[in-house]
Amino acid sequence: MRRVAVTGIGAVTPIGSGADGLWAGVLANRSAVREIDRFDASPFPSRIAAQIDDFVPTDHLDARRARRLDRFSQLSVAAARMAIGQSCLTDADRSDGRTGVWIGSALGGVGFGEEQHAAYVLHGMRAVSPTLATAVFGGAGASNVAIDLGIRGPAVGNANSCASGAMAIGQAFHAIRAGIVDIALAGGAEAPLAPLTFGAFAMIRVLSQRNDDPGTASRPFDVDRDGFVMGEGSAVLVLEAWESAERRGATILGEVAGFGASTDAYHLTAPLPSGEAAAAAITTALADAGVEADSIGYVNAHASSTQLSELAEAKALHLALGEHARGVPVSGTKGLYGHALGASGAIEAAITVMALRHGRLPGTCNLVTLDERCGLNVLRQPLSAKPAAALATSFGFGGMNAALVFRAA
Repeated sequence: MRRVAVTGIGAVTPIGSGADGLWAGVLANRSAVREIDRFDASPFPSRIAAQIDDFVPTDHLDARRARRLDRFSQLSVAAARMAIGQSCLTDADRSDGRTGVWIGSALGGVGFGEEQHAAYVLHGMRAVSPTLATAVFGGAGASNVAIDLGIRGPAVGNANSCASGAMAIGQAFHAIRAGIVDIALAGGAEAPLAPLTFGAFAMIRVLSQRNDDPGTASRPFDVDRDGFVMGEGSAVLVLEAWESAERRGATILGEVAGFGASTDAYHLTAPLPSGEAAAAAITTALADAGVEADSIGYVNAHASSTQLSELAEAKALHLALGEHARGVPVSGTKGLYGHALGASGAIEAAITVMALRHGRLPGTCNLVTLDERCGLNVLRQPLSAKPAAALATSFGFGGMNAALVFRAA
């Protein structure tokens, strides 16, 4: 089985774009959450989100292509192009059928579908975009990345809720390690900030209602957290067989070493309280990597800023890591950019790789009073450290659990 290197990172997020922009936003440790102005959120108990306000599609795509893609696919393609640029992959490197695409998203093009339905209700079928049918299916992100970059290997979309991005990276990693492909673009994208979509989450009361102070609303592991803050974004990693990266002289940013997945088989929205199934995903990832629990020097937690989820995740970490769980540095970075659903696992994978590369572990924005029930060593501010291996976790509706192990290059 082959080793798998990370040779490129692309991202479009509320705290910065590109690998450098995202990393600068992480180190700034300042929340991008604010009052929604994308649509009228006044009917909802939650009226805040992490929007991307500086994304201009034509900065990444020609005008005609930008018009034909909805925001979900635009974010997917833009992040993929950035990742390709950093990895210095040529057309020949990626068009020989040995390169694939794996893009995860909880909701795909549903926001665009909602927009087109409103047009239909007001003005009939003539007002509906002819691209609607090709925008709303779950594989649109992966398909559009493959078309844009001329990639002829597998193009796979998944919809494994908020674990989608991490699942995509894990599945791509296994495909390279098994020799199915040599190179993969893997990550997640999400564009959920549309009124009905946002309102559906507000209605089941999983969103923070700290409308009077948006900047502190997403507060992972804090005793006063009251729900997650929805966000949007994308991140794509270039994964490559180690020998391929070395052969072409690529800069190796880090290594994907292990992947594990499981399902709670318990409830569509609530996690299994014992954390057992989530712990199984972590244990599987450690075994897949050949890494002992006490070798993990950093954990980028899913940490969505919801009490049920975080208490279950803490139990999972204690079950999987044993006594080591109490001392290993942990951070929850969603305080910075909210919860971009299926893109979150990919954004956090990118952050974890860069943390290992730069020897700097992210803080946990807005953590004022740690919920001691978690029993974890949660970082408030960024910390200089050079762990050899790190764990990133992602959990989602439906009881979807994913865990990734990374090594420093």
